[in-house]
Amino acid sequence: MVSDLMNVYLIKFLLEGLVVTLEISFFSIVFSVILGTLMGIVRYLNIPILKPLSNIYVDIVRNIPCLLFILVARFTTPLNPTLSGIAAMSFFTGAIMSEIIRGGLNSLSKGQIEAALSQGMSTFQIIRYIVLPQAYRNIIPPMMSQFTTVIKDSAFVWAVGTEELTGRGMILIGKYGSTGQVFTIFAAVAGLYFIVNYTLSHFARKQHNKMAVRSY
Repeated sequence: MVSDLMNVYLIKFLLEGLVVTLEISFFSIVFSVILGTLMGIVRYLNIPILKPLSNIYVDIVRNIPCLLFILVARFTTPLNPTLSGIAAMSFFTGAIMSEIIRGGLNSLSKGQIEAALSQGMSTFQIIRYIVLPQAYRNIIPPMMSQFTTVIKDSAFVWAVGTEELTGRGMILIGKYGSTGQVFTIFAAVAGLYFIVNYTLSHFARKQHNKMAVRSY
């Protein structure tokens, strides 16, 4: 009976941490897609001054660990651990998303843009109504792959005191590690990450296949 109650408590405690993980991941993904789209467009259009700056941003971020950005954001800003983690992960992932989005933009035919310009459409209209919709469709697989990476990387936010899934797992290990529950706790944490990421990947594959059939 005591063991059953403990297992229920452990599961409930970890599920509460999973909710925090999903919240951090969701907002990090949203902000990184926005930032990545803006940076991708800047680099795609070769906008003077802004393109070199965006290139520097991407080069710096891609060569520094995500964890370091999380630590810097936590100890150099007034934001709480969760918000600083979201800000850091958005900034970090935004650079990677800009590369993915730029790749999608570069895969499009220049003839479409030339045709749109000949019809009197502005650059903004071309990007908004012609280029971005097609680019997003083309980059669904790498974008979804990056989304799963964000969910896994959210575990780093535990380092600054946020009780997300990994953080709560470590708390439980500190409490019950001596009772032989370590493997069970690690397995539960890993299982929850797997379920979320596998579900997301499976959904992404189905959507991509549907869109591929329609375009065919």
